[in-house]
Amino acid sequence: MEGAHENPAECSSSAPSSEEPAGSARGPEVLPREESEGCARPLDAAPKKLCGYLSKFGGKGPIRGWKSRWFFYDEKKCHLYYSRTAQDANPLDSIDLSSAVFDCKADAEEGTFEIKTPSRVITLKELVRILHKALEAAQQEKRASSAYLAAAEDKDRLELVRHKVRQIAELSRQVEALEQERESLAHTASLREQQLQELQRHVQLLMEKNQAKQQVICKLSEQVTRDFMQPPSQTPVPPEVADRDFLSQQEKMEHLKDDMEAYRTQNRFLNSEIHQVTKIWRRVAEKEKALLMKCAYLQAKNCQVESKYLAGLQRLQEAAEGECAELLRQLIQEALQCEAREALAEGVELSPVSEYDEYGFLTVPNYEMEDLKLLAKIQALEVHSHYLLAHEAVERPLRERWAALGDLAPSAELKQLLRAGVPREHRPRVWKWLIHLRVRHLQIPGRYQALLSQGQVRKHPAARQIELDLNRTFPNNKHFTCPTSSFPDKLRRVLLAFSWQNPTIGYCQGLNRLAAIALLVLEEEESAFWCLVAIVETIMPPDYYSKTLTSSQVDQRVLQDLLLEKLPRLMAHLGQHRVDLSFLTFNWFLVVFSDSLISNILLRVWDAFLYEGTKVIFRYALAIFKYNEEEILRLQDALEIYQYLRFFTKTICNSQKLMHIAFNDMNPFPMKQLQQLRTAHRERLEAELRELEQLKAEYLETRNSQGPAVPEGCTSEDEGEGEA
Repeated sequence: MEGAHENPAECSSSAPSSEEPAGSARGPEVLPREESEGCARPLDAAPKKLCGYLSKFGGKGPIRGWKSRWFFYDEKKCHLYYSRTAQDANPLDSIDLSSAVFDCKADAEEGTFEIKTPSRVITLKELVRILHKALEAAQQEKRASSAYLAAAEDKDRLELVRHKVRQIAELSRQVEALEQERESLAHTASLREQQLQELQRHVQLLMEKNQAKQQVICKLSEQVTRDFMQPPSQTPVPPEVADRDFLSQQEKMEHLKDDMEAYRTQNRFLNSEIHQVTKIWRRVAEKEKALLMKCAYLQAKNCQVESKYLAGLQRLQEAAEGECAELLRQLIQEALQCEAREALAEGVELSPVSEYDEYGFLTVPNYEMEDLKLLAKIQALEVHSHYLLAHEAVERPLRERWAALGDLAPSAELKQLLRAGVPREHRPRVWKWLIHLRVRHLQIPGRYQALLSQGQVRKHPAARQIELDLNRTFPNNKHFTCPTSSFPDKLRRVLLAFSWQNPTIGYCQGLNRLAAIALLVLEEEESAFWCLVAIVETIMPPDYYSKTLTSSQVDQRVLQDLLLEKLPRLMAHLGQHRVDLSFLTFNWFLVVFSDSLISNILLRVWDAFLYEGTKVIFRYALAIFKYNEEEILRLQDALEIYQYLRFFTKTICNSQKLMHIAFNDMNPFPMKQLQQLRTAHRERLEAELRELEQLKAEYLETRNSQGPAVPEGCTSEDEGEGEA
């Protein structure tokens, strides 16, 4: 199975989670409890597997085609199993390779081969040709980077940069040519489709005509039968007349039989033509799909080259002086203001880096500092590159699985799907279902409207703070900054309703961002209100948003213990430079990463968080540090580390890699351990708080016993005012 032998770590990610299946201890309509998980074997100890995606030819009826399937080889049983995706727990079928023969025909399509067993023949096609090309391109990039680093003078480095610019232009021309070829194929496919429809109409007419003639034949046959069955008339018919009528009827019957045979022959011919046209249409569709994938790959490659070009310019600018520095500054300004894709001909539809993402967040934040602007542009290009590369291989199969899921019910399959992420078109429906499971015991018809009415009668004490925070909510999102947007008013009503719903908390800074994320996804303010209730009152521990923030402080101590256990090398490095992470992570937990991650990754975190609870926050907090561990270890100054930690979460662009770290590399992650750590740290924290209260009381008692005496020579405020 050439090209299917992937990284063992990647293959093992498809294995079922070591955690207990969601909802296994409750009924079908109850959310899973955060119970202890089984200890999973570390990835580095997992056995190597031969696995990967292949296209399998199959289907029913005249229209058959290629379907992407995940294959993995069981060495003990000598069976090749396959399933729809790598996340499926149960395979669709298996192929016995003990007596199989592999056949690669010379005249077959490139990458196509057959596995012949005594019972059947399976046709497969490799999917990793494009990855081989990507590897070759990466090696070329590596050689170019080595040449860049080995260059002795800035002049040589500038020449290498110009070479990169020429590469970008060449890639753009290739993309344009591929788009034109795709349009030509699409036009050809459209013409073929029209021809096919015309032939189908013609066949339909012939079939209707044939049916009419068959009806005529049946009627004539019935008439002949009746004539034979009728008793002879009393009037004698001359024998020659009877013979002549019989011969005439027989002759008509023969003619009709000839006509029917001719129509059958014509139908067979037309069916053959339709079959040929269908095959042509299928080939054109497959070729168009391959071209689209190639186009997406080239666009992704173009984005990668652009980001490396910008990163190279940034490094050159840091080291350059004089005229060379000014030239580099101009090149950077040009790169920030325009893109190579603008050189493409009009009418060619590509997928460039848009100004806003699908939820209204700026893809390239408008920073004031030029270095941060450049970093944001590089980040946007990297994110777009990952999206293009993952769209066909990951996103499309995931969308198909969600579309085929049907009614939602707690299950291990749903848990895996939520971890992989919910497609945008399904997310509102899925979130409403998850929220309902959390708050159905609290939901009363008309409750939200009653709370709003209560706010109109009298003003809530938190109303002023809510009004101040409205203008600070997501300044990089057009839905909360546009003067004509309805989102700020919706957010105000949601927060005021919650302050009446939960007077113990009222309002706490951070709730505005939780409610804003719910509004962006659900759009309906009442659904966003119940989402906020679900998070604060059912998912997060008590006192998480109280004035003391007791549970929030406990979780920070728990995270510190988990970081020491899971990432000892990183924590030793940070301890050496006396770096405290709580200044960063405290806000992560309070707003569930709302300010930290790009929306594409943030909402995938929320998908799992709304189902599994706070354990997901710990998993992703650990995964974020693991994702950037090597970069942090390279920094040898506390100030540099703090500056890097300010924005390092925005450099994460590969959602699949982050998810794999969170749910595989961080195993084992039993809920029992988390609960024990929380209990221990809560007891310590409460003891510390009691000790502080005691010290405070002793101090006040001592102060009161001394009396409000004014030191000699000093004037009290009252006396000073009297003299004035």
